[in-house]
Amino acid sequence: MLNYRLCIILFICSLFTLNAQQPKKLNSSEIYEAVQKLNVLASVLYVAAHPDDENTRLIAYMANQEKARTAYLSLTRGDGGQNLIGPELRELLGLMRTQELLRARSIDGGEQLFTRANDFGFSKHPDETLSIWNKDKVLSDVVWAIRTFKPDVIINRFDHRTPGTTHGHHTSSAMLSIEAFDIASDASKYSDQLQYTDTWQPKRIYFNTTPWFYRNREDFDKANAENRVTFDIGVYYPLKGMSNNEVASLASSQHLCQGFGRLSQRGSQNEYLEFLKGDESQSESNIFEGIDTSWNRIAGGQAIANILKPIENDFNFANPASHLPELLQAYSLLQNAKDKHWKAIKTKELKTIIKAVAGLYLEASATMPTATQNDKVDIKIEALNRSNADIKLIAYSITSLDGTIEKNIEMAPNDRINIDEAITLSENLDYTSPYWLNEKGSLGMYKVNDRKLIGKPETPRAVNMTFYLTINGTPIDFTKPVVHRYSKPDKGELYRPFEIIPPVTASIKDKVFIFENDKEKQIEVTVKAGKNDIAGTVSLKYPNDWTVYPESQNVSIANKSDIQTFTFTVVPPKNQSEGVISPKVTLDGKTYSKELVEIDYSHIPFQTVLLPAESKVVRLDIQTGNHKIAYIEGAGDVVPESLRQIGYNVTVLQPEQITPENLVQFDAVVLGIRAYNTVEELKFKNKYLLEFVENGGNMVVQYNTRHRVLVPDFAPYELKLSRDRVTDENAPIEILDSNHPILNYPNKITEKDFEGWVQERGLYFPDEWSDEYTPLLASNDKGETKKEGALVVAKYGKGNYIYTGLSFFREFPAGVSGAYRLFANLVSAGKNTIKTDQKLND
Repeated sequence: MLNYRLCIILFICSLFTLNAQQPKKLNSSEIYEAVQKLNVLASVLYVAAHPDDENTRLIAYMANQEKARTAYLSLTRGDGGQNLIGPELRELLGLMRTQELLRARSIDGGEQLFTRANDFGFSKHPDETLSIWNKDKVLSDVVWAIRTFKPDVIINRFDHRTPGTTHGHHTSSAMLSIEAFDIASDASKYSDQLQYTDTWQPKRIYFNTTPWFYRNREDFDKANAENRVTFDIGVYYPLKGMSNNEVASLASSQHLCQGFGRLSQRGSQNEYLEFLKGDESQSESNIFEGIDTSWNRIAGGQAIANILKPIENDFNFANPASHLPELLQAYSLLQNAKDKHWKAIKTKELKTIIKAVAGLYLEASATMPTATQNDKVDIKIEALNRSNADIKLIAYSITSLDGTIEKNIEMAPNDRINIDEAITLSENLDYTSPYWLNEKGSLGMYKVNDRKLIGKPETPRAVNMTFYLTINGTPIDFTKPVVHRYSKPDKGELYRPFEIIPPVTASIKDKVFIFENDKEKQIEVTVKAGKNDIAGTVSLKYPNDWTVYPESQNVSIANKSDIQTFTFTVVPPKNQSEGVISPKVTLDGKTYSKELVEIDYSHIPFQTVLLPAESKVVRLDIQTGNHKIAYIEGAGDVVPESLRQIGYNVTVLQPEQITPENLVQFDAVVLGIRAYNTVEELKFKNKYLLEFVENGGNMVVQYNTRHRVLVPDFAPYELKLSRDRVTDENAPIEILDSNHPILNYPNKITEKDFEGWVQERGLYFPDEWSDEYTPLLASNDKGETKKEGALVVAKYGKGNYIYTGLSFFREFPAGVSGAYRLFANLVSAGKNTIKTDQKLND
């Protein structure tokens, strides 16, 4: 029975993945649930710092059991983390996690909001966090979220009273939420917002506490028990065939790039909310106590309730269309409501229900997935009435089409209407790209100037179609984004967003080019056509002390989506230098310098991103050995490509290729980040790696987390991982043993090699090790004790075992010179060079 239920849950989860880009079509049960929610005028705002911080159990409970409008305000988009399913990092990872959050909300019933704060990486204290973020702007964004969403209740995921005990972003999210709760109703604060919205005062604010935040259950039970609201979120939903915690498991499993796919859970489970401020609820289980969550909270609402409550009480599951006359009557009454906030929300909900009960199918599909300004685009329009209601298509309008197109077509039951329309896209349409990436921001903040965009999870679609109908004589309109619908023989019907792109884009594959000497390198520039018949020139912008030839080359591409590749010779200066090169394509007197990045995963919609097309070039003072290196991938990084850049022969070994016979041909083996956390086969293959070292090989292990280590005894001697990390990328580095071979061959490593590091020094350092290891570096964040586990080395048999928590996976893509020099030393450690009792000056 358990296996059967598990199969059902996995099947449902697979459906969510396969249909990630298809329009939602409500069945009778879902329509009924929407009617239930329509009759509740309550709202909850859940606040935390990152994607995956949200409590999906609580969000699902509020949205599905309480039927409240529920949103998750994530202060960041999670740009600073790692990606377990692909190569995307930083802003591209933030985009993926944004879409995964939207997928999670589509399952648990919530909505998604953000601020302009950038996830710059781990922070140990809110003082550091708020010094890197622009505190005033992030606070204004939280106030904006409260004023626009207008929550009755706010719930913080983290405790604002415990700075320094958890991620600085976490505590900052709670601190800012508390401050915003106090000032959102003050018209003198952020008054520029009030031309778009009104002030708002939430009723109360809670902390979503849990025994996990305390040393033990006894301490938790003693702490503020009298101010605590408790309820069981394990409720079962017969209409869904799932319990609340099963819904929540499916939602949180959408965070695939963070490795959050997990088994579903069932059964009773308590959630605890500690009251912080506002009007305290007198109920032990109802956070809305004292708040009118019925239609009576708006003027004229009782008349609407008198229509809608009977529909809820006596819903016709077999024929939902029988409720259409009453729904239309309620819709007409709602249009007279003076409460603009609830009118907008409930009108949107009511129109969704009306469309669903009438079986209306309305779609506008472009025959191509992309187009550029001034392009002619063919649109396939489909309209279908699958009820017996009297429905007429009066007219429609499409972005870039002047005025409305009158039709006055009777939509007979189940009689499909197909219309072909052609539009010429306006030259004023913006290119499709995440709005928060359109301008260069800072380390801690995205730059967004349009107040109305701030907080939105994604950029509103540029091309939309509005259908103007009458249903039983009632005028009503529905706006749909234009999409691209197509099929593949092996996948069936598929959807993609319709994107506006430039006529031409350019890219350089590698984002960093390392010149280990003054010899020239060939660099390829790829130009991609966004439309037919591209003719122009391409050139490179480069630093003054570098040389590039030829100066420019002619571009000629006949067909849209085709590419043309150009080779430029880049000559570095004699001495160490670094800068940026970027391609420029000149077309019809205009210059284009953006790269088109496409992100295609089945669990999220297809994403198109326009980013500056630029690469860092580094003339590096480095010595390398002619070593053959085997690389075993972990959670994903660009270390293999980076090592090839400086001349190493790197082979990526698949787990099944880790055999004594294969390993013997290599001088060094490097394990990717979190390999011992993610590669199951290492449970059985690690013995071959240690034998390789014992027989004279050189092994470099990059950081792993102590949580979920698949191979407990992965090192040859005792080595205990910790949560120690140094988050300040400028934290001083102390070289503990300047004479050690690792720090001298083939490059002399000094403090200068640790200049210009990005995001952090390193993470998850060991904090205990046996005497066989020698620590080489020490560092610490301000106010903390010295950490010596960033780089430890040991002799094992004839070979060398090296463990490092330094963040090479972040430094290499940033072209940090010292990181390359140090890593060259790690992989070049030769036989008989590392001894715990032997120094160079012996």
